[in-house]
Amino acid sequence: MQLSGTTEIDAPRARVWSFVVDPQQVGWCGPGVESIEQVDATHFTAKAKVGIGPISARFAVKLELVESDAPERAVIRASGSAPGSAVDATGEMRLSGPDDGPTTMAWSADVQIMGSVAAVGSRLIEGTANKLIGQAFDCMRTKLEAA
Repeated sequence: MQLSGTTEIDAPRARVWSFVVDPQQVGWCGPGVESIEQVDATHFTAKAKVGIGPISARFAVKLELVESDAPERAVIRASGSAPGSAVDATGEMRLSGPDDGPTTMAWSADVQIMGSVAAVGSRLIEGTANKLIGQAFDCMRTKLEAA
C-alpha cells in the first residue's frame, strides 16, 4: 500500500526537524503508542495497539532511521509484529519552506501488512491508515505550533 501527502506546520523548519527525528517527541503522536525505547542513535523500539475494523492488535515495532539529511529529509524503516500479523514499512519525509516557517512536510510511505490484520481488506486498512495519519499530523501541528 502506498500512502503520501503534505501538511503545513506553522513553525520554523529547524524546530520541525528536531521534533520529527526525536522519537520521544514524534513517537507519542502516533495513535495507540504505548511505549518507545531508544536502542542507539538510529534504532528504536515501540509498542502500539492498533485497531482496524473488528481486528485489534498490539504490535512490537523495530524502527531504524536509515537516512538523514538535516533539516530536509529523513527515511525511516519499520518492521513490526503482533500475534497473527506483521507489518513492514518504509517512510520518507521532506521538509521545505522558509527557514523561519511555515514548514511544508511532504511524506510518503510504502506499507505492507500481512496476516489477520490484512484480512480485513485493503479499503478498510487504507481508510483507517489515513485516519491515524491525520491524527498524528494534528498532534504534531498542535505541539509544534504551541512551542
